[in-house]
Amino acid sequence: MNIIYLTFSDNINVNSSGVHIDLMKEFQNQGHQVYVVCPLERRYKKKTYLDTKDGINVLRVWTFNLKKANLIEKGVGTVLVEYQFKKAINEFLHNINFDLILYSTPPITFPQVIRCLKQLNPNAVSYLVLKDIFPQNAVDLKMISKYGILYRFFRWKEKKLYNVSDYIGCMSPANVSYLLINNPQIDPFKVEIAPNSVINYKLEAIDKNSILKKYGLPVDKPIFLYGGNLGKPQGIDFLIECLDMNKFRDDCFFVIVGGGTEYEKIVNWYNNNKIQNCKVFSTIRKEDYDKLVRACDVGLIFLNHSFTIPNYPARLLSYLQFHLPIIAATDLNSDVGTIAEKNGYGYWCESNSVEDFTKCIDKMLMSNIKEMGEKGYNYYLANYQTVNTYNKIIKHLSL
Repeated sequence: MNIIYLTFSDNINVNSSGVHIDLMKEFQNQGHQVYVVCPLERRYKKKTYLDTKDGINVLRVWTFNLKKANLIEKGVGTVLVEYQFKKAINEFLHNINFDLILYSTPPITFPQVIRCLKQLNPNAVSYLVLKDIFPQNAVDLKMISKYGILYRFFRWKEKKLYNVSDYIGCMSPANVSYLLINNPQIDPFKVEIAPNSVINYKLEAIDKNSILKKYGLPVDKPIFLYGGNLGKPQGIDFLIECLDMNKFRDDCFFVIVGGGTEYEKIVNWYNNNKIQNCKVFSTIRKEDYDKLVRACDVGLIFLNHSFTIPNYPARLLSYLQFHLPIIAATDLNSDVGTIAEKNGYGYWCESNSVEDFTKCIDKMLMSNIKEMGEKGYNYYLANYQTVNTYNKIIKHLSL
């Protein structure tokens, strides 16, 4: 079958691993022909082009800068990307008959592209992988007003996207509940759990101590790692409060790796306080990051307490895949922490209580960290391998 996948991610590298490309590799490994459509931001100074590598076709569509751009360009670019994708597909892929139209949020501005593809391929199944619930997340972070014209426009687009989708795959049970409660027009039959997932590669042996020494980290203490975006969605102010509260501990060590709009804030705190039990690194290569994760002991997840939507961060996958239990400090709506506690691979607290976070650290240090990590890995095998997500999606093409 022919599969087309529309994504906002511009980091589509067939030779790498991640939630987007791994799912496409799974479709390819199962014998399907895969076409990925993704942005090519104007900063790269290239025109739209189609290339094929290792059997996966990638159509890179010229767009305005959508990331690391000012709000005006990002806003205009987000609105126009639908038209640009549709134009590029008509030019480069008009002769392909697609059986599955697959797409993920963000963005929500794809309904016209989906409708056009379904008109050209009337028997195709359209499937939305709902990774992000927008525009409500922007309202939660006070980026837009729920009573403004921007919210009304994007909410209209969101409803149209749900309507044009034959099926909707959500990240977790809380996501399913939220979606149906807040969108009663959606047929519950077409909503299911189809979470982020990655391929379970065979891991080569590593020298843990040499990796720790490479980054100047202790080899005789449990290391708590936060890796990922450092922005408003993660509630970096609370993360800093937690690190500050625990800065005199000598029974563990904290490592922060990432980048984002709040990165300088945490770096300034780190430099000004001359912290002895913590290190902060900017974004590092994925290959090096994966090795660092494997050398650490516990993964940390932070979400802004203002969220009313149930986020389910993809960074969880690398923690579980590499046998790390987690501590999740989140809002009350996300179920990432409660699922971890229920299945024995982590602890949860609200992301508004430094004292409760410290208690989670204490509990983890008194636990069998290795045993909890194995439980997390087994949960990953059962739920977050790409073959699981593939099977969820492909079954709809054989009904």
